[in-house]
Amino acid sequence: MSTLWKRLVARACFVVAGAVVVAWPAPAAAEVTYTKDIAPILQRSCEQCHRPGQVAPMPLRTFEEVRPYARAIKNRTALRDRMGVMPPWMLEKNIGIQGFKNDRSLSDDEIQLIADWADSGAPRGNPADLPPPLDWASGDEWTIGEPDLIVKSKPFSVEAEAPDWWGAFETVPTGMTEDRYIAAYELREINDGREKEAEYEGGAAFSASLGVVHHGTVTVLGSDGRPVPGGCCPIHEAGRNADVFDAEAGKLLPADSNLMFASIHLHANGRDTTGHLEIGFKFHPRGYQPKFNSTGLMVVTNHDLIDIPGGASNVMIDASHVLQENLKVTVFEPHMHAAGVRFCLEAVYGTVTETLNCAGYDHSWVLGYAYEDDVAPLLPKGTILRVIGTYDNTRANRNVVDPRNWQGGGHRSVDNMNLLLGQGISLTDEQFAEAVAERREKLGVTGRQVVVGCPTCGQPAATVAPAGGLVAAPSLLDIADAEAFAGTWTIDLAGPAGPLLFALDVSDVNGKVGATLNNDILGSAAVTDITRNGDDLTLSWEASSPQGALPLTMTLTPNGDAMQAVLDFGEGEAEGTATR
Repeated sequence: MSTLWKRLVARACFVVAGAVVVAWPAPAAAEVTYTKDIAPILQRSCEQCHRPGQVAPMPLRTFEEVRPYARAIKNRTALRDRMGVMPPWMLEKNIGIQGFKNDRSLSDDEIQLIADWADSGAPRGNPADLPPPLDWASGDEWTIGEPDLIVKSKPFSVEAEAPDWWGAFETVPTGMTEDRYIAAYELREINDGREKEAEYEGGAAFSASLGVVHHGTVTVLGSDGRPVPGGCCPIHEAGRNADVFDAEAGKLLPADSNLMFASIHLHANGRDTTGHLEIGFKFHPRGYQPKFNSTGLMVVTNHDLIDIPGGASNVMIDASHVLQENLKVTVFEPHMHAAGVRFCLEAVYGTVTETLNCAGYDHSWVLGYAYEDDVAPLLPKGTILRVIGTYDNTRANRNVVDPRNWQGGGHRSVDNMNLLLGQGISLTDEQFAEAVAERREKLGVTGRQVVVGCPTCGQPAATVAPAGGLVAAPSLLDIADAEAFAGTWTIDLAGPAGPLLFALDVSDVNGKVGATLNNDILGSAAVTDITRNGDDLTLSWEASSPQGALPLTMTLTPNGDAMQAVLDFGEGEAEGTATR
């Protein structure tokens, strides 16, 4: 054995309990290079904005363009879900639903690759490894593709040091000569601010792409001057992405309609700026009819309840809303102002509270997160939605102008808001039951598995047994007055303490209405106190409880082939659907 080899072995060996363990050096990690590892990431998640004519301040298409920013790219991507992250995507990946149509975020492995590349000197690599360049036809493409219709606002101007302004822009005609349904929608601001040097520094942070329309509403007015039901357009916000609506829930843009800009928030960018808004629409084919109705979803804190002391951090403000109809949530979109740093959405159903999603927040770059169809929350009526905003009014928050000041609610950036600007699809009871069944089948749900965002997916189909052994007794109500209610029904109710399943049998007892009910918790009963009130059938009885007799009243209202059911138990109500 050579002397060199003996030295190497002596260094690599040590004796443990008489055994010799050889520690061989780990193989060298493969070099991370721009051509092989970094360029594909930038093409997929960065070039859409980082190219000439787009909102980003510099292009990132070639090694020569990227190399000077290697350290900055490492730092910005490492922010993950915090303010300033690039690419802009602040959804927290360790909480709630994960599955979004417009997800352009980086994986942990990709973030580490970028860090390793920057730390190793940002080498170019083998040119043969470089992916073909993306073909960007020009600098002014629309995300949704070339629109079928573009509507422009009237021009507006904002001085370099102007205070925040909010108000209305002039209404403009769409020029529509026929009714069409909207498949996709995109709003962009065109201004000359990026062509000018800043006239001052300091003050509030500038918005994405130096836009001066920080956010604003766009409403479609029909020929009668009234808003079109269902609403067309999500609220525009700085940096916000385009919207592709559910394929079965297109939004109507009628003939002879107008666009109203009722509430616009302007925010100076340090330059005397003139611009206008362009609203692009992609339509469904002529003859298209939507299967479902789109709806907006707002959960908002009253401005008077927002109280953020000067110099305070981790201030939490919440708001709640009870759903009045079954809903499929299609878009999760937080809306706060300068002090906002984090926003969460919870769903409370019965005794269960779920966090659907949390996201970081940056007032200078706001996003709407569009759920994938097979994970979009399916929430039954009666669900309580709760939002929790977290605010940082300290110098650590770059968007806050002067953290010494108290902040309340209002329209300006230095004021605050706390609301969910969601979107969804309203569902009838039959449509909701069908959607839940499809979700259960797709996910392979069995028993009472927890499915985040679908509280009834984990409930097995109603199988409560009929009131065996009970014989219905006649009430005073003639069966001729309640024929629509006759039959055997399964009643699925959502109560404050969770689901309640009943088996109901309504029958003809010597020409009178008789009914038996069974519930696994409340037991069985033959109901004789049965009355008709307009369209409703009301059943009243008593159930046994540890506290004694519990008076109960169930009201049934026909709804097509099903019935709406409401159970009143004195201290509250449970609502749901009865099906044969």
